[in-house]
Amino acid sequence: MRNDLNSKPRKQSIFVTGGSGGLGRALALHHAQDGTEVSLWGRSSQRLFATKEAVEEAGGIASTTQFDLMDTQAAIELMLAQDENARFDCAYLVAGIGDTRAEGEMVESTQVILRAAQLNFAAPAAMAAALAERMAQRGGGRIVLIGSAAAHHSLPFAAAYSGSKSGLARFADALRISMKPHGVSVTLASPGFIDTAAGRAGSASRPFELPVNEAARRIAKAAKRRKAHYITPWPFAVLKSIDRLLPGSIRDRILAKIRR
Repeated sequence: MRNDLNSKPRKQSIFVTGGSGGLGRALALHHAQDGTEVSLWGRSSQRLFATKEAVEEAGGIASTTQFDLMDTQAAIELMLAQDENARFDCAYLVAGIGDTRAEGEMVESTQVILRAAQLNFAAPAAMAAALAERMAQRGGGRIVLIGSAAAHHSLPFAAAYSGSKSGLARFADALRISMKPHGVSVTLASPGFIDTAAGRAGSASRPFELPVNEAARRIAKAAKRRKAHYITPWPFAVLKSIDRLLPGSIRDRILAKIRR
């Protein structure tokens, strides 16, 4: 992109929440090699700083913001203030939680349910909408919402997680339709298991697990192609179809037997 015939091309600028986690870090590093300016948000200042150093070693330019997205309105205001200067070309809304029902409990605690609803759905949805509107005003951009393959299944041990990610999936599709005429693409990425510290802590059984760098590469490629919905790896797309086609009674019995 050029401001005039004599100016240098503007560096790409991306916004990443969850920058102190495994997937956020991997996405930032994926783009860093192109000299991209990366705005990293996360909850851990120590891990954010480590990601910043890694991004700069890889050739990118990074800034960090330590923030808890539970204060969503303040997060939106700060994000838009940063966008005034950075003019984000692409936003990866990665941050969320994967908490599930605790051992011995019949259902998830109300605290887990409320926090999952806020961090996995309300915060990324509201931030995506606010930034998409800003991007539309200047003629284009890309929004990438990180969902989950779990959104396609009613997991009894993770009702809050699968439910919040399911809500995000529906929102992403609606936002995509409304933003398409304005040059803003919205991609929902629904990965299965990814080899991160949070993923290893959340589940002992992780079939078809992807290395985090490979997951980031695939998601970034799907976003560049402006895909509407990207499920990876492919067996989870098959499982989504099977879940939808099974008779309700058989589906319920299978889901009831799944353990974290």
